[in-house]
Amino acid sequence: MKTKWKITPYLFLLPALVIVVAFRLIPIVMSFVLSFFDWSLQGTGRFIGLENYATMIHDPVFWQSLGNTFWLVVILVPATIVFSLFFAVLLNQIKYLKSLFRMVYFMPFVTSLVAVSIVWKLMFNEQTGLINTFLGYIGIAPQAWLAEPKGIFLLMFPALESLPRFFHGPSQALFAIIIMTVWKGLGYNTIIYLAGLQNISKTYYEAAEMDGASKFRQFWNVTVPLISPTTFYVLIMTTITSFQTFSQIYLMTNKGGPLNSTKLIVYYIYERGFDLLEMGYASAVALALFVLILTLTIFQRKMEKHVNY
Repeated sequence: MKTKWKITPYLFLLPALVIVVAFRLIPIVMSFVLSFFDWSLQGTGRFIGLENYATMIHDPVFWQSLGNTFWLVVILVPATIVFSLFFAVLLNQIKYLKSLFRMVYFMPFVTSLVAVSIVWKLMFNEQTGLINTFLGYIGIAPQAWLAEPKGIFLLMFPALESLPRFFHGPSQALFAIIIMTVWKGLGYNTIIYLAGLQNISKTYYEAAEMDGASKFRQFWNVTVPLISPTTFYVLIMTTITSFQTFSQIYLMTNKGGPLNSTKLIVYYIYERGFDLLEMGYASAVALALFVLILTLTIFQRKMEKHVNY
């Protein structure tokens, strides 16, 4: 007996499919094609093959922006996971005014990133910023923050001066961006972790308590393994969004300054594509970023399966 083919379900999917093709698939294909051309916004360019990729490999600003992005991801992702889980555990223990506290934690996430960036830029001001005011109360000298290009490791350990610049760590300016970005996304990831914690049956903790496990042991041997799917989700999403950080750099720094110490890879793509009108070269860098994110995602996926196994 033949099954009758119906077109109605596909008509419901058609609007979403058109949007995905028009605004996702076609731009990705065009970006790949443009990477082989000397193309600008002023008109069709000429085919140059792999020249854009060769230029990218020999461009020191590209490698610096990639290094800046590396430090951002390496610090931001673990910090996001640790702080989100910490506050989720605290929220999970609150018995009264649960909704109020959850709303307070979630508010930064739904607040406009433009407004948040401007406020934090004022807070990081060297002369009048609120953060330096608080540091002064505990005897710490005012910090340059968004105006300091030196790495935070170098500032703490001047003996690292002889090492290559990459090993000096992220600049203090980039570290300020990381602090703001962690705070901005903390509410969303905290709520995700909170949902994961509430799905854990209390019987596990009761059994662990009967075996004499301390609160720390219960957290490490019960909570952490059972929320590993949630941790993997937060890890993947935070890694991807970290590589796409742009607005903070655009709004809080002077074109990725000082001395390109806050110039991330996405801002570098924007600068080459829309400031210098080098769309072909910008497309090549964007494709390299796509391959990098895809590789990391596949690696994290394989690691997650290995850990669960």
